[in-house]
Amino acid sequence: MRRFLLVAVAASLVLAGCGGGDSDGGTSTTSGDLDDVKISSAASPKVSVEKGFGVKKTQTKVVKEGAGEPIAEGDAVKVNYVAVNGRTGKQFDSSFTTGKSMTMTLTTDAILAGFVKGLDAQKVGSRVLVAVAPTDGFGQDRDELKIKADDTLVFLFDVVAKVPTEVTGKSKDLPASLPEITLDADKHPSGFTKTDDTASKQTQASAHVVIQGDGAAIEAGQSLTAQYVGQVYPDGGVFDESWTTGPRSFTVGAGSLIKCWDDLLVGQKLGSRVVLVCPADTAYAESPPEGGVIKAGDTLMFAIDLLDAS
Repeated sequence: MRRFLLVAVAASLVLAGCGGGDSDGGTSTTSGDLDDVKISSAASPKVSVEKGFGVKKTQTKVVKEGAGEPIAEGDAVKVNYVAVNGRTGKQFDSSFTTGKSMTMTLTTDAILAGFVKGLDAQKVGSRVLVAVAPTDGFGQDRDELKIKADDTLVFLFDVVAKVPTEVTGKSKDLPASLPEITLDADKHPSGFTKTDDTASKQTQASAHVVIQGDGAAIEAGQSLTAQYVGQVYPDGGVFDESWTTGPRSFTVGAGSLIKCWDDLLVGQKLGSRVVLVCPADTAYAESPPEGGVIKAGDTLMFAIDLLDAS
């Protein structure tokens, strides 16, 4: 793996790797009505959309209103979903069949604008139908999904939970040999500052729990949602962070992340803030991502809030 830890937006996490149905050609009509969409009562619901379904503006229909708190733009939410192409009437993805919920942050720089419009102000526990108009969708053909730029996409969402955006609890000091965590004005980790006691080099990968959570232990293969900041050790440039954009999700312990993350995050408890020290042989070694501040042989350091896993 030779890429940044998190390069895919949440919309790609919903859609990437899904199998599409056959492409029937043509374009969506503009006669879509969500009242005509049928939903089965099965545990893995089937969403029946008539071929040629299309809308000019994104539409939402609350199938069942939940009793939980409302969600808003900027929140991180866990959902189950079914995705159907309105043009073909064919399902191209479903978290119900994979058994893995998805967590996404309701911001238009992270997911499709239609998701934000469709889910804003909905309540936790709700089942919601959203017809994403082409202008709020991908804006281009997605050949791997057999989606055309002008297709309307119909999603059934079950809003499972609102995910916290940070962990809370009493902090513990890092070992004196490591730099100190720097906090921004909102008390979120923004990087690290070396001290007179900071070691110039770190040769072993290590994990340090600075806030101990009491959630479930993270398992290999789970989709982990986290906030984090990454910096070149000991006081180099910050190369990635999530607190300004919202939590991000990725599969951990499956070989898709740098070795340090895969090895040291599995087994940590949700609700924790963990600092990882990742020498080059557990990070990018001699082949760092091009165009960034990470150089060949750099040791990396991360502060990570472990928010949710499924």
